[in-house]
Amino acid sequence: MKGYFGRLLRVNLAAGTSEYEPLSEDVLSRVLGGKGLGAYLLMRELPRGTPALAPENPVIIATGPATGTKMWSQSRYGVFAKSPATGGYGESYCGGSLAPRIKGCGVDAVILEGHCEQLSCLLIDEHGAKFLDAEPIRGADAFETESFILQQAPENAGVMMIGPAGENLVRFACVKSDHWRSVGRGGMGAVFGSKNLKGIAFSGSRTAEIADEALLSEIVRDVARKAKDNPVTKIYQDFGTPSQVRVTNAANCFPTGYWQSGRFEKWENLSADYMQEHFDVKACGCPTCFLKCTKHSTIREGRHKGLQLEGPEYETIYALGGLNRIDSLEEVAFLNDLCDRLGLDTMSAGNISAFAVEAYNLGKIDFAIDYNQPDRVAELLRLVAKAEGIGALFARGIKAAAEELGLEDLAIHVKGLEPAGFDPRALKGMGLSYATAARGACHLRGTFYKAELSGQIDPKQLEGKAELHIDYEDRAALFDCLVLCRFYRDFLGWDELVKIYEATTGVARDRERLQLLANHITELTREFNRREGLDASHDRLPTRLLREATQEGATLDANELQTMIDDYNRIRAERADAFSN
Repeated sequence: MKGYFGRLLRVNLAAGTSEYEPLSEDVLSRVLGGKGLGAYLLMRELPRGTPALAPENPVIIATGPATGTKMWSQSRYGVFAKSPATGGYGESYCGGSLAPRIKGCGVDAVILEGHCEQLSCLLIDEHGAKFLDAEPIRGADAFETESFILQQAPENAGVMMIGPAGENLVRFACVKSDHWRSVGRGGMGAVFGSKNLKGIAFSGSRTAEIADEALLSEIVRDVARKAKDNPVTKIYQDFGTPSQVRVTNAANCFPTGYWQSGRFEKWENLSADYMQEHFDVKACGCPTCFLKCTKHSTIREGRHKGLQLEGPEYETIYALGGLNRIDSLEEVAFLNDLCDRLGLDTMSAGNISAFAVEAYNLGKIDFAIDYNQPDRVAELLRLVAKAEGIGALFARGIKAAAEELGLEDLAIHVKGLEPAGFDPRALKGMGLSYATAARGACHLRGTFYKAELSGQIDPKQLEGKAELHIDYEDRAALFDCLVLCRFYRDFLGWDELVKIYEATTGVARDRERLQLLANHITELTREFNRREGLDASHDRLPTRLLREATQEGATLDANELQTMIDDYNRIRAERADAFSN
């Protein structure tokens, strides 16, 4: 098969060695790459019941057949491990410039196994892995770590790294790359920290041969033509993801005050329009991307004047802004920057700090904190990253903290992962997304908020919702196998995905077969969860969301959710049978 190198690099951290292993065409044809390859290797490599922070939990870094090609949005990679946040399947993806350098090392995946004897970094190129002493940067923030590794690495290298949160095994620590980019969800940074691994530099420049350059060029031209006059393109180019702030508040689904309301009365202060008016904003993007959704921002005025960052993105604004009722985008940016440096997932960080407000108000903790107190949020997050004082409790994640405080009925999470900025009581399909996603309460496995907010399907409608959701989820699974950016969903339908797979690999598959493959890969992630003790009973929403309406009156009851889940499971099972036959 074209599009792959047909091998992986296995790095034994305890022994300080690395070796190449073949990946058969049979395996690659069934798992495709990226998500499928990561899930397959994780299932194969991880002994059943292994704790997430044990040396036996491998970190798997994977790319796909589109990586390093001319295809729009291909500059993404995935990281896979058992999640310390959920105890189940863990995956997270990241854009930026690093993905082609990873695949450029001449491999389709890297497996990191074992545990370094001392804090270390890796330098990986086309000849294998070298180890570097990282003790001089113990406790360094993510930005300092990146600079240190780049000084030791070849000139063309890119880096993924952790901050102090990862070193201290915070269950929602992330892995950073390209300074501001994040492998954000599920605690992959804590798995790096458990392996005494501070970071990795990749400096490969090889490219895998693809099957049909002419066909791929045709797809690239067609996508550009389709996107040229599409209003979605202009929204991303001009405003990026913060444009969602206006949309979700209008739809009363913007989580506010720790899931009490679906609308923030001061949402305008967090909006894309506010960012354009009060920040110096420059559009930037990943290689081979015309959307340029990322905004490089510089704060013009106030106590954070001169602060530079990429973002804040919508999910950060919802979590650190709306949930905490912080009504200043400048303060959200300040907290965003702090999380980047500490190596914390901003979505979990914002949920944790808002939960802490409620816990304090109930007399469950003695750390004084209230809504719209960014400095207290910052202090709490610094303690979390150090796992000190009250921070040690919250460093264990929302599920463990809620259990210890006796606040299980208050905490909002699925399997230990907090939801995104789309309230499922207002967007009922997002309830299905959160409940069934293998990695926990995830909005990106299907991005079904797009269907509900755009009017493709009524947010309150149940009939046909599971089937449409699966269509979104299956396409997203293929995006994550190839690996492509989710924001190209408006330009890459099934016909384009069929062509991209054939152009890169040389294997012709029709839409039906690709759908069955996507279903197989999704079911593989769910089977991993079942193997690790997260059975169907864990595919549920927090009781509070099913019993308590938003302040605007939106509701989702248990029967509505179960109807959608039953439909979902039936369709998935039917397609799994068809794949086997």
